Amino acid sequence: MTLEFLLCLGALFFLAGIGIPIAYAILVSSIVYLFAAGESIGVAGKVLMDGLYQSFILLAVPLFIVAAGIMNAGTISDRLLRFCIALVGRFRGGMGHVNVVASLIFSGMSGSAVADAAGIGKIIIEMMTKTGHYTRGYAAAITAASATIGPIIPPSIPMVLYALVSNTSIGYLFLGGIFPGLLMGVVLMAVNWWISWRRDFALDEPVPLAELPRLTVRAFPALLMPAILLYGIYGGVTTPTEAAAVAAFYALVLAGVFYRSLSFKALGQILIESARSSAAIGLVIGGALILNYIVASENIPSMLAEHMVGLDVHPLVFLLGVNVLLLLLGCLLDATTIILVIIPLFLPACRELGIDLVHFGVVAVVNCMIGLITPPYGVLLFVINAVTRIPLTEIIREIWLFLFVLLAALAAMILFPGIVLWLPRMFGYAG
Repeated sequence: MTLEFLLCLGALFFLAGIGIPIAYAILVSSIVYLFAAGESIGVAGKVLMDGLYQSFILLAVPLFIVAAGIMNAGTISDRLLRFCIALVGRFRGGMGHVNVVASLIFSGMSGSAVADAAGIGKIIIEMMTKTGHYTRGYAAAITAASATIGPIIPPSIPMVLYALVSNTSIGYLFLGGIFPGLLMGVVLMAVNWWISWRRDFALDEPVPLAELPRLTVRAFPALLMPAILLYGIYGGVTTPTEAAAVAAFYALVLAGVFYRSLSFKALGQILIESARSSAAIGLVIGGALILNYIVASENIPSMLAEHMVGLDVHPLVFLLGVNVLLLLLGCLLDATTIILVIIPLFLPACRELGIDLVHFGVVAVVNCMIGLITPPYGVLLFVINAVTRIPLTEIIREIWLFLFVLLAALAAMILFPGIVLWLPRMFGYAG
C-alpha cells in the first residue's frame, strides 16, 4: 500500500469521523490522493464523467425515486392499507401483519427502504398506536424491520447500484431478490405473531370478508404496478431503466388521472424532493467512481483476490467472513457507501473463488438493509424517530428480536444459494 493511498484512507476516516457527510469525505480524500500522487485534478473529472455517461442504468435511480414519491401521495397508500387490513388484520398481531404485508406490496413500487419507512410507515405506526394494543416502540420497531424488505423485492435502487459496480444483470438481480424478500416477510410475520401471543396483544376488529372483494378492486390498479414492471423487464419489452420510466409514468397516471388524488402543487413538491434525494445519491456515486478508480490504480482488488486464492479459502468461509464484515460496517456506514466503495473490493475474489455474483449481490444488499436497523447508526431508526418523534431508546429496545430473525434469514440465503438463484435460473440464468 503506497503512502498516497494511506493518506487517502487517513483523510477519508478522519473526515467521516468528525461528521462530514460521507459523499464529501470520499471526494476530498480522493483529491488528496491525486495531489499526493502528482496527478492532475482533471483525472477526477474525466473518471466521473466517463462513469456517468457509460452507466445508462443510473437513470433508473431518480425514476424509481419519483415513482415512490407519487405512489406515497394521495389516496394510493390509503387504498393499499385498507386492502392489507382486510387481508391479514383479523389474525393475532393483525396490525403488525398489516405492517409487513404493506411493506411487501410497497417494495414493488418504491425500491427504497427510507421511502417506505418515511411514507406508509408513519401512517401505519399511527394506526397501530391508536388502537391501544401496541406500544409505540413496538410499532416503530416492526415498521423499521419491515421497511428493510423494500430494496430486496424489485424494483431496488441498491441492486441498481450493485449492478453498476459489478456489471451483473439487473434483471437477474431483481429476480433473485423476490424469494429472499418473501422469506424476510414470513420470518417477520412469524415473530410478530409469537410476540403478540406472548404479550397477549388484543385482537384488532376484523374487516368483514364481504368487504374484501370491493377493497381488492379499489387497490387493484396500484397492485398492478409490480406486475407491469416485472413483465416489462423479463418479457423483453423494456430495459430496467425504461421500466423505471414506465413505473414513474404509470404512478403519475394512476394518482393524477385514475384516482384524481394528485395536484400540480403536490407533484411539484414530489419532483423537488426527488431531485434532492437523487442529488444526494449522485454525490456518493460520483465520489465512489473516483475512489474506485484509485483503488483499481493501486491494484488492491487483484492483490486481495490473489491473496484469497493463495490462502485456499473455502468459498463459504469467504462469504461468511465478508458478510460479518459488512454487518459490522453497517453499524457505522450507510448502505450506498458500502455497495459503491466496499463491495467492489471483494468482487475479483468472488470471481476467483467461483462465487456467483448474483447470489453475492442479493446477499450483500440484504446485509446492507439489515444494517439500516442495526444500532448505533441504523438509518431507518433515525428516519422513524424523525417522522414520529418516538424516542430512539424505545425503538432500539424492541428491535433486537426482529434483527435476530432477519440475520437468521440472511444466514439461510448464504448457506442455501437456491433461495436466491432458483428463480433467475428458471428464467435462463446460467450462473
